[in-house]
Amino acid sequence: MLRALLKSMRPKQWMKNGFVFAALVFDEKLFQPLLLAQIMLAFVIFCLASSAVYLLNDLADREKDRQHPTKRHRPLASGELPPWVAVVAIGVFIVVSLLAALWLGWRFALVIVGYLALNVAYSFWLKHIVIVDVFLVAAFHLLRVVAGVVVVQAERFSPWLYICITLLALFIAVGRRRNELMLLGEGNANAHRTSLQEYNLPLLDDMIGLVTSAATVAYSFYTFSAPNLPTNHTMMLTIPFVLYGLFRYLYLIHVRSEGGAPEELILRDKPLLASVALWGLAVVVVLYAF
Repeated sequence: MLRALLKSMRPKQWMKNGFVFAALVFDEKLFQPLLLAQIMLAFVIFCLASSAVYLLNDLADREKDRQHPTKRHRPLASGELPPWVAVVAIGVFIVVSLLAALWLGWRFALVIVGYLALNVAYSFWLKHIVIVDVFLVAAFHLLRVVAGVVVVQAERFSPWLYICITLLALFIAVGRRRNELMLLGEGNANAHRTSLQEYNLPLLDDMIGLVTSAATVAYSFYTFSAPNLPTNHTMMLTIPFVLYGLFRYLYLIHVRSEGGAPEELILRDKPLLASVALWGLAVVVVLYAF
């Protein structure tokens, strides 16, 4: 039962909570031990809160997940995890995460409350509304960034980064919808998610193309216009890594028909993982060495 509970907490997806570190890195406070410890705690809190959200989502969708070729193996959908265990775990995770968040400050706690409230609305209502569903997924990523900004009290975090992260999250969310539609087929998609009947492949491909272009332009503008960056514009050297990462992800979506589990895809695809790692290394070198 404990193994089933841990699986339902989706530890592989905890890497999304790494967005809380963005403010620490880009505000050039990465090597301040106290702030680093606080951000690590914020990361753990988001892992607990997001686990409660995943359990709630699986609990609400367990009947529809049984119609999905891969999600039907989730512990709640397969019957491996009893619903009452999920309910107890959700309550414990929410209480612990909120109490720990208050210790980091009321502003951070407010972000956690907003994250949980939006996820409840998403699980029971908003994820069934076409286009709004992917915007909500992007909002969850953005809230993680905002949480990091609040914790480290960032002073030089460029607004361009909010735009870039939102567009990146939209890119991943739309790619996931495309994978679901490909996997289920346009005729059967409604049995799993109501909003999928409103999507089709041409629309999703157009959305992916638009978001990809916007993300590239937004990040490029950030590299030479943000006031806290080196005046020699060396941050522009990181643009090729971003472009390669986006192109590689598009290749995986369109050629290999992947994208249903972005967190697993990043870890599994070595070229994509290498581009992310090299981009991160380049950013740290530019911000802290120049």
